[in-house]
Amino acid sequence: MKAILPGSSATASDEPVILGEAAEPEPAGDELVVAVEAYSVNRGETFQLDGQLDRRWPGWRPGKDVAGTVLRAAADGSGPAVGTRVVAHPPAYGWAERVAVPTSSVAALPDSVDAVTAAALPLAGITALRLLRAAGPLAGRRVLLTGASGGVGHYVTELAAASGAEITAISATADRGARLLELGAVELLTSVHQAEGPYDVVLESVGGDSLPAALAQLAPGGLLVWFGQASRTPVTLDFFAFFNGPDQGAIRHFDYTVSDSTYGQDLAALVRLVAAGRLHPEIGTVREWSRTAEVIGDLRARKVRGNAVLTVA
Repeated sequence: MKAILPGSSATASDEPVILGEAAEPEPAGDELVVAVEAYSVNRGETFQLDGQLDRRWPGWRPGKDVAGTVLRAAADGSGPAVGTRVVAHPPAYGWAERVAVPTSSVAALPDSVDAVTAAALPLAGITALRLLRAAGPLAGRRVLLTGASGGVGHYVTELAAASGAEITAISATADRGARLLELGAVELLTSVHQAEGPYDVVLESVGGDSLPAALAQLAPGGLLVWFGQASRTPVTLDFFAFFNGPDQGAIRHFDYTVSDSTYGQDLAALVRLVAAGRLHPEIGTVREWSRTAEVIGDLRARKVRGNAVLTVA
């Protein structure tokens, strides 16, 4: 079958991926096979492709966000039947004509949610949902969100605003962040240094000097949830600065893979919200999958607002 394969070099300057041939998926007993119609590209996958994050599976190929139709049901009888339209979150290998996915990582799609919209949901949507659970009740609370113009940030903003939070969103440019105001942010800034705290909750995804600057805006007893390092720049914190900063402020490391719910359960919740008109995936570009390398380049250059979706011909 045709699939998107890692390029010959791990350096960002070379072609990151190529369209080639791969073996057909061999599903385990609790896995179904999806005929892929669309998939989304995430920044984390671009980091894996350029060698900045581990590739944890032998023969690794990228692809964690897919939507399509069940081609082969799971042998153990779990999950949707053949012919069911689904959205899925495989551990990898999803940028292909077909992919095997655990049934616990799949949710059925209603007719009102198309494959392109659904493909933008898995990684970014699940991360946003679980991030807000980690943050706790948000009604009436001030929230500072950095790196807000990506896929996760758009979901977090709309979901948190619907919960009654007052969100200050940080985006590199006003243009990239404009949609966040429409989704419920009360303030849009282009630098964390412009923020005026205190904030009850800080959701930090940039790293570098962004995290300590955001931490300084935390209210006494507040919570900073650290869920990414998009700048790829390490963070340096000064312990003694805490004496002039938030009293008893807490920093929590966030890992979206750790949850009491399955990926399938959270995908089903996201699909219900989209179908009800309560969640609106921000899709910055939709292109045919032969242009995946081009899209990766645009993501690295921060030219895409929200999610980037590729359609499989």
